[in-house]
This record gives sequence, C-alpha cells and structure tokens, in this order.
Amino acid sequence: MKVFCGRANPTTGAMEWLEEDENYDYHQEIARSCYADMLNDKDRNTKYFQGIRAAVSRVKERGEKAIVLDIGTGTGLLSMMAVTAGADFCYGIEVFKPMANTAVKIVEKNGFGDKIKIINKHSTEVTVGSDGDMESRANILITELFDTELIGEGALPSYEHAHKHLVQVRSELGQRRFHFAVFHSIDFSKPVSRASASYTVKLKPIKSGKAQVVLSWWEIDMDPAGSIKCSLAPYWVQSTFEENPWRDHWMQCVYFLPNEEPVTQGRSVDLTAFHDDYSMWYKLQKSRNEDSKTSEHTERPVCVCQAHLLWNRPRFGEQNDWDRTLRYLQALKKVLKPNSVCLSMSDGSLLPILAHHLGAEKVFTLEGSSLSRSLMQKIFRANRLEDKITILEKHPELLTPSDFEDRKISLLIAEPFFSTSLLPWHNLFFWYARTALESHLTSDVTVLPQSASLHLMTVEFKDLWRIRSPSGTCEGFDMRIMDDMIKNSLDFRESREAEPHPLWEYPCRSTSDPLTVLTFDFQQALPEHPLREEGILNLSRCAKSHGAVLWMEYHLAPNISISTGLVQDSNEKDYCQWTPHCKQAVYFFNSALEPNSPASAASAVAYAVSFNPATGELHMYFKHLI
Repeated sequence: MKVFCGRANPTTGAMEWLEEDENYDYHQEIARSCYADMLNDKDRNTKYFQGIRAAVSRVKERGEKAIVLDIGTGTGLLSMMAVTAGADFCYGIEVFKPMANTAVKIVEKNGFGDKIKIINKHSTEVTVGSDGDMESRANILITELFDTELIGEGALPSYEHAHKHLVQVRSELGQRRFHFAVFHSIDFSKPVSRASASYTVKLKPIKSGKAQVVLSWWEIDMDPAGSIKCSLAPYWVQSTFEENPWRDHWMQCVYFLPNEEPVTQGRSVDLTAFHDDYSMWYKLQKSRNEDSKTSEHTERPVCVCQAHLLWNRPRFGEQNDWDRTLRYLQALKKVLKPNSVCLSMSDGSLLPILAHHLGAEKVFTLEGSSLSRSLMQKIFRANRLEDKITILEKHPELLTPSDFEDRKISLLIAEPFFSTSLLPWHNLFFWYARTALESHLTSDVTVLPQSASLHLMTVEFKDLWRIRSPSGTCEGFDMRIMDDMIKNSLDFRESREAEPHPLWEYPCRSTSDPLTVLTFDFQQALPEHPLREEGILNLSRCAKSHGAVLWMEYHLAPNISISTGLVQDSNEKDYCQWTPHCKQAVYFFNSALEPNSPASAASAVAYAVSFNPATGELHMYFKHLI
C-alpha cells in the first residue's frame, strides 16, 4: 500500500508530496538505528554474556528454575545468551514491531523457539498469570535500556514497573549496579524509583580556574562482586587510545553548568547531580558545612532565550569561532560600500550586525521562521539595533518591493546556514532564494559568497565503518537475518545516499587526494540543466577505502573561503582534521564494510556526481577499479 507524505525539501525550500510505501518510516528507523553497532560491540557482548551466566548460576545454585525477563530484547541476543547459559525459559519484550518480528525469526533460526517467547509490547503493558503474557514472574531480569546518559531511554520507570509487577522479590540481575564517575551508584537489583532525586559529592580542585562543564560516564557491574565490569570511561582513564573498546551507541556525556564557576586549588566545592525520569543535570557551588542543609534543588535547564532552540551546539561553535568571523569581516570589507543596500539570508546569523557596523546604508535580514525572527529581534534589541536592521519573515518568492522600502538590493550576503539543512549541499537553498530574488537585485549586485564548490575524498575509517558492517555471528549466534533486515532497509531508502556524520569525532585517513567535483556560481541564477562531473579518483596508498567523504567550501571573496569539511589532510602518521562545526556527508562503499575483508586491491575509484536544479537532489555513484 502506498501513502502520500508531505515533506519540505531542504535544498529547494519547497513542500513536496511524495508517494511512499506505508512502512517507509520503519525502514528509515531501522536503517539509521544502532542495532548493528551494538552487535559489533565485542566488549559489551562478552561482558553481558559473562554477567548473564553468573546470574543464571546463582539461581540454579538455589535449586530454582531460571525464568528470565529480557526487556528491550531487540534481536533476542541476550535472551539466547540466557538460554545458552542454562535458563529454563525466557521472555523477551520488544515494543518495535518490525524488530520483534525479526527477533522471532532469529530465535527460531538459532534453535531456541521452544524456550524463548517474544512479546511485542511495552514492558509496562505486559501481564502475568495463566492468561497473561507471562505465566509467572521472572527471577532473572536482563535489559538493555541504557543510553549514553543511562536513563534517557526510560530505564527508571521500566525498572520500577518490572520490580513491582514482573519479577520476584528475590530476583537476580544480569546488570546489577551502575556507577557514575566520582559520583553515585544506582543499584538496579533493588526496587528503584522514577521520582526526581539529587546527589552531592565534595570535590577538591587540583588546579585553579573556571569550571564550565561536567564530563560524565558510567560503568556497569555485571555481578554482585563487581568483578565483571563494562566501562564507558574515556581512553585517557582506562587504557590507551588504540586499545579502548570502540562503540558509538554509548559514549561519554558533557553537561554544561548553569553558570561558569571559579574554583581555587585545594578549596572544596560541592557538585550536585539532579535527575528526573529521563534527564540529568548538574550544579557546582562552594562547599557548605557538614551540618548545613543540602543544596537547593535546581530546576532542569530549559532554554528561555530561544537561541538554544534554533542553534545546536556546533552552531554555537560557529558563532564563537573568531577565525571564521574574521574571514566574513575581511570579505565584507572588500565588497561593502557606504551606499550598499544589504540583504542577509541565513537563519539566526550575525552577518547583518557586521554589515551594519561596517557602514551599510540599509540592512535587511530574511529569517526563515518565527523562531529565528524572534531570536534576532532580541539580539538586535540588546544591541540597540532594532531600528537599524529590518527583519523580514517571508518565503523569498513572496517578497515585494514594499518589503524592501522600494529599494534594490546591491549586496546579497549569506553564510549560508539554514536550520533545516542536514547534508552539506542542503545550504544551496541560498542559490534558490537568490534566484527567486532576481527582480529585487540591482544589475551589478554583489553576492557573498561568490560561489561554492563540492569536494570529495576517499577515506579509511578507524572505526566508523562498523556501524554499517554486517555482524554475521555474534557470540556464536547467527545474526544474518538481522544483517539482511538492515540491508533491505538501506536498499529501500538510503543505500545509494550519503549520510551526515561529524567526522572530527571519527578518526580517518585519506586514501586519495581531495578533489573538487562541482562548482556553483551564486553570481548567476540557477541553471536550467543539471550539473554533472565524472572521472577517476586515483588512490594514494594501499588501504581499505571504506567510503567517500563530501563537503562544501564557500568562496566569500578572492582568497577568502570557508570550509565545512577538511581542515588539514592526513599523512601516514596523522588522521585527517575536520571542522567541528559541521557534519560531513559520508557515502559508504558496501564492498569495504565486511570486517574481515582485505585491504582493497583497487588502484582507483570511478565516480559520477550530478546536481539537478529542478529537484535540488544530488546523486552520486562510485565503483572500485582494479
């Protein structure tokens, strides 16, 4: 069955109605999930298996049948571990129906169909009894409900409900206790509460300075003695960079303190952690006396300035990058004149302020949403510019001469940045807007940036390839059904597409020289015909090229450019350096994703890249050449 779905095209800005398969959203969720990443996490899987074996053994030693409850079973991996460890029966709960159906197939494929029952429900809806989902309460609870923040996927309410309704009072856990770095522990082997709580620890600074963030991670005790641990500690805490287990589904957390706090070496401070059902936050203050009251409750940080609703963390990084701002200043000085009538086009940009202070006669800014308009009004008001810069909130096609006070725009500027953009070329929306504004521009209009170029380079990833790598077998269990499910979803929607990744977080080395594949001339309106480039990219060294990375560069003025990608190429010893403010596009080569495949014998990669102005779509094709 087909359904019509409305979707905003981030490049053209148009609302499109597309005919989609009724299960298109399932395929998208599966294709972008971390299931494969978890299956390839050897350290996690080994520790879980050890913890489950220990829990089953403790129950068996008491002379009891081992009845296991696996909440969030996913592929059924932990349930199969439990039965292999000697459990008499296991109930696996999975709320996502396509995943539950796949778990049933995987369980049967591995020969556990008679000992594992997959229940397609949320755990809080599961019933116990002769006519219920479970015949009796379980005496072993195993789960994988934990995200980077530990409680962000609803671990607290799920455990609270399970202890009350689904497991016996004297039950064992495959994961017993979670420790936060230098902080508190949560013992999930005992009843837990979803109620808000706080914990305070005294710290003695080893150096004077200003505290701005809290870096946090957790580790799991898989057994009562704490001898089986799975840790998310960064490499500089527990091991060397090369030896540290890589995982993308669990990472460390950075929490921003409500205020920057000065600290003095040797003078104690109190760090307080707060949590509700799903979130954690922190407060730092000078230490109080032991007999004083505990720290006052600090409300969960919620944005009231609107900037955090419009700008994500990388965008704040851009706004605070002085080197980047200096390049825009230098470029504006080259093109701005005292009689310039300037129009700025970017969501929540500070370029209008720069243009005004550099002496433009009149400055307009076109904001894409009521949120960005409201934010810019606050910023202009704070800088006493509300009467100096005019804010417009319209789609470019709807602007009229009266919106510009019957003036012609002589200087059109943009970063460009639009909050709807996901892939680097989505910001080509600026080109569409520039074309729509043609009648409002002077004949000799200056456009900044003058042009943009799309760049391409093949790379060898240290670890990122694992998120698209098939599992095959995991801890001895056949997971090819899951591999096929992910592959089918990728083929359905995304296998021939690039996907956004912040590559400054993922080490990689180049296997080719960077190449400019397409150029977009903003001085001219959109062309009628597609832009296309094809050729052969020679590989510079013998390595496994996992994929191609694509990014944009914006040429503001002669010799002044801004890159959204590569900052410094790699050499034989060092990794590539990427801008931390933008995500790059990664196109994975399927042939290089097998974990045991050898380094490529290919000497080159054939490529074809095309941009269709009519649809705003960028298509790409790659093939290894021997």
